[in-house]
Amino acid sequence: MTHSAPSPTPASGPRAGRREWTALGVLMLPLLLVSMDVSVLYFAIPAISADLEPSGTQQLWIFDIYAFVLAGLLMTMGSLGDRIGRRKLLMFGAAAFGTASVVAAYADSAETLIAARALLGIGGATLMPSTMAIIRTMFTDPGQRAKAIGLWSGVMTGGIALGSVMSGVLVEYFWWGSVFLVNLPAMVLLLVLGPVLLPESRNPEPGRFDLLGVPLSMAAVLPLIYGVKEIPSEGWRPEYVISVAVGLLFAALFVRRQRTAESPLISPELFRGRGFAPAVVLNLVSSFAMMGSAYFTTQYLQSVLGKSSMEAALWALLPTVLVGVAAPVAAQLVHKGVHRGHVVAGGFVVAACGYGLLVLAGTDSLWLVLAGAGVLASGIVTVMSQMMDLALGTVPVGNAGTASSLLETGAEFGGALGMAVLGSIGTAVYRHEMPDSAPAAARETLGGALAAARHLPDGAGATLTTAAREAFTSGMNAAAVAGALLLLGAAALATATLRRVQVHPTPAEQTSHPAQESLSRSGA
Repeated sequence: MTHSAPSPTPASGPRAGRREWTALGVLMLPLLLVSMDVSVLYFAIPAISADLEPSGTQQLWIFDIYAFVLAGLLMTMGSLGDRIGRRKLLMFGAAAFGTASVVAAYADSAETLIAARALLGIGGATLMPSTMAIIRTMFTDPGQRAKAIGLWSGVMTGGIALGSVMSGVLVEYFWWGSVFLVNLPAMVLLLVLGPVLLPESRNPEPGRFDLLGVPLSMAAVLPLIYGVKEIPSEGWRPEYVISVAVGLLFAALFVRRQRTAESPLISPELFRGRGFAPAVVLNLVSSFAMMGSAYFTTQYLQSVLGKSSMEAALWALLPTVLVGVAAPVAAQLVHKGVHRGHVVAGGFVVAACGYGLLVLAGTDSLWLVLAGAGVLASGIVTVMSQMMDLALGTVPVGNAGTASSLLETGAEFGGALGMAVLGSIGTAVYRHEMPDSAPAAARETLGGALAAARHLPDGAGATLTTAAREAFTSGMNAAAVAGALLLLGAAALATATLRRVQVHPTPAEQTSHPAQESLSRSGA
């Protein structure tokens, strides 16, 4: 009986100490605020509307401009950070984010607030890939890096849920501008401590900056994100289909540019590293599942169970308790020798079980829906943390910013796609389940049905409300079935694609360039 030779233990970089872990804590504060800004306007918008009197279109842009600018600039900022220095870009982003927060807090018109939200998106686009790239620089030991990325993932996911609750509390006791001013202390702390604690690092041989790639990337990402975000609520209207088509056209042009340019914005070499392409795809699927479920659970808490916005936001915090332990447990399993592919596949199966609980939900299933959301989120965060660790571990340190920006851009697109696809399934079932005798607006959306029910006699209104809530829940059940099947397919895909991927990066992948390594370890 023959035995295969044991694989050599991969070399690890120097272990991080107290300085690096303290620096990680400093990095988590701006990351938390960037993620919170996605949802921080949920309770502030009524007060903003009363004060600034925006039009319907302006109100939509106040909500959406932040996410659009953030998604459109992620790849540009990731590549820029690799060239000029991640810490330098982070400091610029913190200053821009803090300045924009002040402008937004004291905005005296809708136009000013929209412009401030756009500037917040620019700042956020610099902060997200920079923090991840700096983590890659500070934590060269694979086990420590996995723990740090697990913390990053938990903070990022929890911040979105926390943002809506914090906005409700602040608006309750202060004026609406306070939801922006809360950003200032963290940004000031980052600007003061960042130059002292954070190392500077950059790609020592970045080549010329691909100026043409910047507008091409934005022309690809923005129409795609816009189209798929609007389809769930507005339907497959021609303008949204055209928007998606335009985005896909520019995406093809962008890919062609990156394959032929002498110094591309996104180097195709990144995808030749074993594990990077699967990490991007599986991370996209994770975001698809997470945001697709959130589309239903938030409406379920408010419109099916009748919770107020503040009550719904507080209940929505409960599932995030499981998120806090998922990523560290996954990192520990990999560190103990469980193959990463099995951990990731297990995360997808756990998330599919979360969708399975949503399949069983009725119109009065608060705890079942919360349990389903918690189980799903814990499985997804397990996958996301491992995919981020894998992607960053398989690329040279000099391309860490670009790699992290690709992951984040994929996650933004995946989230929008999840809401569009699963939302469309739920909407189709809802419309099929609603009686033909219901008012036209009631047959379109649950919100329209509840609004119509308020103008009907008590008996007829109660009947319509019950029918609409049952139809929405049936739509959620059907979308959950689709989500569970997708995640089980993703588990199989993860097992197949990650089977031969190393748990830890090779020594060559860890230190791709001596000059780069010295830059990575240099202090202030």
